[in-house]
Amino acid sequence: MEKNIDDHSNTFPHKDEENNTNANNTPHSLSPKTEENAKEAKSDGENEKANDLDHVKGEPEEGDKEEKENEDVLTFEVTPETPPPNLEKVSEDIDQFLATPHENNNNNVSDNEEKIPEFVDKFLDLVEEKMARYKSCEKKWGETVEEDSSFLEDVNRVSKLMKLLSIMLTEFQSREEKEEEKEGEEEKKGEEENEKEKEKEKEKEKELQEKHAKKDNSILFNRVDAIQQRAMSYLEEEFHLLMEESRVENKPEPNGAHDSKGKNVATPESSENEPIETPMDFPGFKDEAITNLNKIAREMLFAGYDSECCHVYIVSRKHSFGDGLHKLGYERISIDEVQRMQWESLEREIPTWINTFKECATVWFPGERKLVASIFSEDPSMADTLYTNLTRVVVFQLLNFAESVAMAKRAAEKLFKSLDMYETLRDTIPNLEKLFPKDIVDEIKAEMTSAKNRLGEVAVLIFCELENSIKNDNGKTPVAGGAIHPLTRYIINYLRLSCEYKDTLEEVFREHSKIERSDSTSRPRYENENQHSNEKENESPFTGQLTRVMELLDTNLEGKAKLYKEVPLSCIFMMNNGRYIVQKIKSSTEFYQVMGETWYRKRSTELRTYHKNYQIETWGKILNCLSPKGLNDNNGKVPKPALKERFKTFNTLFDEIHKTQSTWVMHDEQLKSELRVSISSLVIPAYRSFLGRFSQYLDPGRQTEKYIKFQAEDIETYIDELFDGNPNHGTMARRRA
Repeated sequence: MEKNIDDHSNTFPHKDEENNTNANNTPHSLSPKTEENAKEAKSDGENEKANDLDHVKGEPEEGDKEEKENEDVLTFEVTPETPPPNLEKVSEDIDQFLATPHENNNNNVSDNEEKIPEFVDKFLDLVEEKMARYKSCEKKWGETVEEDSSFLEDVNRVSKLMKLLSIMLTEFQSREEKEEEKEGEEEKKGEEENEKEKEKEKEKEKELQEKHAKKDNSILFNRVDAIQQRAMSYLEEEFHLLMEESRVENKPEPNGAHDSKGKNVATPESSENEPIETPMDFPGFKDEAITNLNKIAREMLFAGYDSECCHVYIVSRKHSFGDGLHKLGYERISIDEVQRMQWESLEREIPTWINTFKECATVWFPGERKLVASIFSEDPSMADTLYTNLTRVVVFQLLNFAESVAMAKRAAEKLFKSLDMYETLRDTIPNLEKLFPKDIVDEIKAEMTSAKNRLGEVAVLIFCELENSIKNDNGKTPVAGGAIHPLTRYIINYLRLSCEYKDTLEEVFREHSKIERSDSTSRPRYENENQHSNEKENESPFTGQLTRVMELLDTNLEGKAKLYKEVPLSCIFMMNNGRYIVQKIKSSTEFYQVMGETWYRKRSTELRTYHKNYQIETWGKILNCLSPKGLNDNNGKVPKPALKERFKTFNTLFDEIHKTQSTWVMHDEQLKSELRVSISSLVIPAYRSFLGRFSQYLDPGRQTEKYIKFQAEDIETYIDELFDGNPNHGTMARRRA
């Protein structure tokens, strides 16, 4: 569109010049014969040739020839008696002319095809005037629908004229080339007969006429081209304005509040009734705007200005996508930047990426495809191309971020975010056929699948590294009070969260079950071992790996339990950790399903075993003190020294147990209560029986007070103070004093 479109005044005559031209019986642009040709024809004096020309023009015979030569051939000559030409009437003539077939039959061009009607120039004059009024008008496109439609119809006529003239000039050029070839052949033939000479003269005359017609048509072609360029320039500007208006309407308000990511946030000054714009408004084009854009695009494409129209569209929509991404809080981050980011920062970016990806797949891309198909409905192939060029940039930008996360240093805390991204890609891939044209679906699917598999591989490796984290936890300092070990909390909570991704992890483990790892200790135990081949044959890879982690945790806890010097405290430690594991698994449906009912029952049985072992190790000696065995001699008498020693030993043992085990910890309240009840049911009845049977053998008063320090109610009270982790409970002797 860089042609000189304002210099047609130098090419075409002004009104005065037009009148002078008409006076000489020659149209200013389309006369089949210029003055020079006329003089040449007179000087030649070839009447037969002139008659032929008159016949081509459709004029009367020789008697009327002179009179016809003085007539003005312009259809619309403005005279005082005739009204000025009307664009509507001229347009009808143009439509009729364009509807008339202009075909080249046997390379012979008809007279009508060589002669362009004079009203074409008038039509072009009126179109130029209309364009000038349009450009000076301040009304927006679409405010006057009828006028806009009329303008587009006139532009369409100009485009059709342009195409017709282009075809005619091409035909002229083709005939000239053929004539040149024919002349060359005739020169080689030598002498020609007289009849052929006459025929040759006629052909030369016709050729001369065609040259004049071509010259005039070339001038007209340049003028139509200039008008078309101005019209397309105007339509391109209007197309751009319509695109930008819709984009600006969706941009955040300049005075609105935004968070650190650029998202709109509510402010106290905001009106409650004011709608808050969200990315769901995408693409934000009203039906009226789409209709107007479609009309303009249709005319620009018809005129061959598709590249200009598409350029405006693609630039505007790229900006719109940029605005939308900014509103969602997503900023483009390079691979190098991702590699340098701390996990805390990267972790905050991943949810934004997921939200943006889902928004694109469910809202933006379908909306954009519908928009471009509506605007460029005349050319679905072009609509697909525009949509592809626009969306693939966004897709690959998002996929680059996913690849960058997969390339980052592995760490246990990255597992769940990686799985979130994996699921996002996995759930989108089946819908790619609906989102993208067929010619790029395979390409997008391949790239998306690659990114998904990379994330899945990372998830598998991170999960398998749990084994190493357990093995490397070989601290020699026992947890105070037999409490739950931090490793237990970390591993069980990690596995519990992992089981929320059970289906996904089973999927990625199956996909990556053949991944080779250099460290055999971190290899998942889902390979069939000889001793468990039948049992594990149908076990999922993820279940096998999780079971392996649990086995390693049990082994680790058993080793840590041996760090305690007191066997009862080791039992408390195992009960605390075992109870924590069982309760966490029971509270998670997914975790419970993975471990299974058999495993759960087995662990519950182990807890009861630790409970029983604790009772034996702690309260066995107490119960021995309360046994009547050894206190009766053959005569039925109770030896006081032995009885006193029994009471003394009981008091010492119970005081020590209370002092020590009140500092121990039992985190599960239910287990604590069950343990206290079981101790009370074991100790208190035996103590009551012993006290009732043997207290009478002690002398009342000082001796009784010295050896009988506890009543049954006191024993129950002190048992209820066990496992509180409270050192103050160890002052029992002082409280009694």
